[in-house]
Amino acid sequence: MPHDLFDPPALDPSTLRIIPLGGVGEIGRNMTAYEFGGKLLIIDAGVLFPEETQPGVDLILPDFGPIRDRLDDVVAVVLTHGHEDHIGAVPYLLRMRQDIPIIGSTLTLALIEAKLKEHRIQPYTHTVKEGQVEQLGPFALEFIAVNHSIPDALAIVVSTPAGTVLHTGDFKMDQLPLDDRITDLRAVARWGEKGVDLVLSDSTNADVPGFTALERDIGPVLENVIARARRRVIVASFSSHVHRVQQVLDAAHANGRKVALMGRSMVRNMTIAADLGFLKVPEGILIDHKKAATLPDDQIVYMSTGSQGEPMAVLARMANLEHQIEIGEGDTVILASSLIPGNENAVYRVINGLMKLGAKVVHKGTARVHVSGHASAGELLYFYNVLRPKNVMPVHGEQRHLVANAELAIATGVPEQNVLLADNGSVVDLRDGVARVVGQLDIGFVYVDGSTVGAITDADLKDRRILAEEGFISIFVAVDAQTGRAVVGPEIHARGFAPDEAVFDEVKPQIVAALAEAAANGTRDQHAFSQVVRRVVGRWVNTQHRRRPMIVPVVIEA
Repeated sequence: MPHDLFDPPALDPSTLRIIPLGGVGEIGRNMTAYEFGGKLLIIDAGVLFPEETQPGVDLILPDFGPIRDRLDDVVAVVLTHGHEDHIGAVPYLLRMRQDIPIIGSTLTLALIEAKLKEHRIQPYTHTVKEGQVEQLGPFALEFIAVNHSIPDALAIVVSTPAGTVLHTGDFKMDQLPLDDRITDLRAVARWGEKGVDLVLSDSTNADVPGFTALERDIGPVLENVIARARRRVIVASFSSHVHRVQQVLDAAHANGRKVALMGRSMVRNMTIAADLGFLKVPEGILIDHKKAATLPDDQIVYMSTGSQGEPMAVLARMANLEHQIEIGEGDTVILASSLIPGNENAVYRVINGLMKLGAKVVHKGTARVHVSGHASAGELLYFYNVLRPKNVMPVHGEQRHLVANAELAIATGVPEQNVLLADNGSVVDLRDGVARVVGQLDIGFVYVDGSTVGAITDADLKDRRILAEEGFISIFVAVDAQTGRAVVGPEIHARGFAPDEAVFDEVKPQIVAALAEAAANGTRDQHAFSQVVRRVVGRWVNTQHRRRPMIVPVVIEA
C-alpha cells in the first residue's frame, strides 16, 4: 500500500486518471475523481462517521483538496446509491459550486434532494436508470442494476478513448431479492466480452467465505421474534435500509401490531421510499409515535435509528433513559444491522444499557435479524470470472478487505502486477490497457464539527483526547524579568487531575528555582520563561504521577 508521497507526472492526453479521495482503507466517505481531456467526473461523495478517538466530531468528509481549484472542470457528480457513506458529503461539495449536475437513480436523487433541502441548496439533478447511456463531456457512462441493501443501486461503466472502467459501487448477488431486482450479470458479462480495462470493486465482505445470505431469510426470523415478544418491540436499523423496514412492516402486520417510525432521518427516508413505491406499506399500519404511546404494549413496534451506538440516535437515548420511550422489563430490542468496524464498543455499551433496563436484545450474533448488503468471497469470484477485467483496484474496505479482494482477483487469473492496492490519494493512470499508480497525494481527514468544516485538525483532536483522559493544569506566575524571581505565584489550578490542589506544593519551589536559573543564564523572554515552567511541571507530573495532562503556563512580567 503506497504511503510515501510523490507527485504524479503531467497527465498525458491519451490517459485516464483515477484518484480515490476517500473510501480506500476505510469503510466510509467514498469518493473517486476521474480525469480525462481536462474534465473531471466524480463518482459518489460520502461521509465517514467518527470513532471514539475523534471527540466532538460530527462527520468526516473526503479531502476535496485535489479538486478544490478545479470545480469548474467537474462535469457531474454521479451517485451509485443513497447511503450516507456515498451521498453525505454532496452538500459540502455543492457549497463550493452549487450548479454541479447530480446524476443518479430515482430513489438516490430523492434522498439527496431531501438532504440538500435541509442545507438550503437547490441542486441540478438528472435521473438515470439501468441500461441508460449518458455522455458527459469526454465520459460515456452506462448504468448497470446492482442489488444492495437499499433499492435502486447502480454500478457505472465509464468509457473514454483511454479505456473502460467499471465502478461497482456497493453490491451483492442476492438471487431472490425482495424487490426482484438482481445484479445484472448479463450486462456485466456483455461488458466482459467488450473488454473492461479496470474494475474498482466493493471489498467490504471480501474476507467472508461463501455467499451472503438471502435477504428473504430474515423475514421469518423477524416475524418469529415479534410473535414471541411480550411487550413493545423496538427495531433499530439504518435510516435508509428500505428492505429492512419493509420486512419489519410485514412482520408487524402479520402479528397484528402497528409501527411507529422514530428518528427524523428514518421518517424522512421512508416517506420518500413509500411515495416512490419502493416501500409497500400495508393499509393503516403506520401510526404517529404519540398515538403509539396510547396503544397496549403488545400492539406496537417502534422502528428507530441508532443501530451503530451513535450517542445522539434514538436507541442510545433510550438506553440512557433520555428518550420519551422508557425501555423496561419485557421489552424486546432488535438490532437489525451489521457492526461497522470501529463502532463495536459503542454498540455493546448500548446493548448492555438496554439489558440492564430489563429488555431482551436480539442482534446478528444471536439470530439472523440482518444480512449484509455486500458480496462475499464466493460472489466476488463469480463476478471476476464473468467480467475478466485486465486490471483490478479493490476499494470500499479496510486494508484487510482490500488485500482479501486482491487475492480473489489474482486467484481468478488477473496478473498480480495488474492488481493495485491503492490508498486514498493514490494517482492511478490507465493507458493502453495498463493501470499503474503514478503518484501519491497527501490526503487528510476533513472534520465537520458543529458549523465548522475543516477547521478542526488532528492536533485539536489530540488536545481533546488529552483533556478527556489526562486532565488540565494551568500555572500562573508573575516574574521579574531581570532576576527571574517569582513576584506573584506560582498559582496552580487543575481540572480532571487531582481532587486536592495541595499536591502541587511539592513542585512550586522547583518552578521558582528553574525561573531564577533561566534568568541567570540570560533568559528575558516571556515565552522562554513559559517553556521553562511547562518543562518543570511536565517532568514532575510524569515522574511523580505517571500522567501527561495538558499544561498551560501563563508567565507575565511584573
